[in-house]
Amino acid sequence: MERPCLNNPDEFPGDEVLSRCLGKVKATWDSFVALLGEKDPAIFAEWRYYRDGKSWLYKVTKKKKTICWVSVWSGVFKVTFYFSDKAEERIASSKLKKEYIDQFTLGKRYGKIRGVTVTVKKATDLKSIRTLIDIKEQLK
Repeated sequence: MERPCLNNPDEFPGDEVLSRCLGKVKATWDSFVALLGEKDPAIFAEWRYYRDGKSWLYKVTKKKKTICWVSVWSGVFKVTFYFSDKAEERIASSKLKKEYIDQFTLGKRYGKIRGVTVTVKKATDLKSIRTLIDIKEQLK
């Protein structure tokens, strides 16, 4: 089974490490980070090493609310959002691709939440991330 790239606890995922893991997708990563800053200056993101998953994750928050989690893989990065059931109507009626709507509506439940993961390979994938951030911010 494939594992995320960033699994060395002693190697902080700076630009050089990200470039090595992401390759040509690093430019899209930079656009993703810029998108977060443009979306809302109150959005904060930080790298943390999680011993349970044995990898670095990029945790994106606004105040105390987690917006999404990001993992870096070879040549891609995956952005995962978790929503409660009250997001179902918004997600189902959004302009998201059917695969993302199905991921949520048919997906596995983790207690009271379900996830949507966007695998980012190109800049156009950021449109779905923007939509999911909007949905997350609309929910209280």
